[in-house]
Amino acid sequence: MSSASVAGNRLTASVLGMVLFIASEVMFFGALFGAYYTLRARAAEWPPPGSPETDLVRPLILTAILLSSSATQHFAVGAAGRKDGRALARWVWLTFSLGAVFLVGEALEWRALFDEGFVISSNVFGTLFFTITGFHGLHVAAGLAMLLLALKKTRIAPEGGQGVGALEAATFYWHFVDAIWIFVVVSLYITNL
Repeated sequence: MSSASVAGNRLTASVLGMVLFIASEVMFFGALFGAYYTLRARAAEWPPPGSPETDLVRPLILTAILLSSSATQHFAVGAAGRKDGRALARWVWLTFSLGAVFLVGEALEWRALFDEGFVISSNVFGTLFFTITGFHGLHVAAGLAMLLLALKKTRIAPEGGQGVGALEAATFYWHFVDAIWIFVVVSLYITNL
């Protein structure tokens, strides 16, 4: 179900504002990835000495969790369109839970790297790795807050109408955060195999 159909075939101010905000965030992450690929292209060896071996197990599990959360959020928007407040709440809470599990998994990944002695100051890869994954994690945390706020606004009138624009805006942001994670995994893990 498209966002426009949920909101009555019109672009809400919340959604327009979120689309413009996401455009600025695309530029922000574009700058981070631009720096990463520029430094990588100029390096004699990548990843530089002192970087840990690339292990795809945790990142791929985290990817499955985050992509699943996009599906559950899509179902939440569908429930809003059907004016099913109970299903809406259930799907948003499941999305929130998956996002929280993702953040815990990312924290465990950082902890494992710290235990190996790999930190932000280890080398240029460490600086970029922790900067990119750290900012992504902050965006996930912000997305979780947005989901809860949108749920609260939408539950004011679970039979429809009020607050659906906030839900749609939070959903667009959540899908954006999930899409950025794909770039993170490809750039920081898969291309370093």
